[in-house]
Amino acid sequence: MFLETEHIIQVCAAFTAGGILGLEREYRSKPAGFRTIILITVGSCLFSILSASFINNADRIAANIVSGIGFIGAGVVFKEGASVRGITSAATIWIAAAIGMCIGFKFYGLASLVVGLVLATLIILSKLEEWFDSFRQEKEYVINFKTESYTIAELENEMEKLEIYFVRYKFIKQPQQVVAYYKIVTRKVRYEKLNLFLLNSQHIISFEV
Repeated sequence: MFLETEHIIQVCAAFTAGGILGLEREYRSKPAGFRTIILITVGSCLFSILSASFINNADRIAANIVSGIGFIGAGVVFKEGASVRGITSAATIWIAAAIGMCIGFKFYGLASLVVGLVLATLIILSKLEEWFDSFRQEKEYVINFKTESYTIAELENEMEKLEIYFVRYKFIKQPQQVVAYYKIVTRKVRYEKLNLFLLNSQHIISFEV
């Protein structure tokens, strides 16, 4: 089989599409960055080109691409405390593979449209998401304080003064200190005030968010 001009165009188009998406991920220092997204997009495109050459197994090869990408995407998802990180990176890997397949099956217009929509989602909608988060965020706090000069009631009274909604779901009594666990829901600016209070209080031994 000779190298066809259209195949070169498809691989180059996949490289370009992956590079555009990869630059955004690299700029934000995400686990799946510039090179990773390019390799995924070009690889999916190449597999799609090959599957088109084997008519009897085209659907099987395409299905295996989706399964393989799911495995790679799972590698960038990790749990940190009460939150899960890497979901957006995993979704970007998934959509990059779909774009590569689009180009491999010669749906150039559709691939271009999706690249534009993905960029809008990652750049523009992320700003909108940050704006919404400034109104309401939910976090978990672990606060360790001295019992000889401070009580849970006094701590919670300070949080009420800051107009913070909280739920204490666990506390652990240790020698001369208590570790209290809270779920807190409030605005971003009030989290900053709470952190400042906890940092400056002589009664607080340590805290973790």
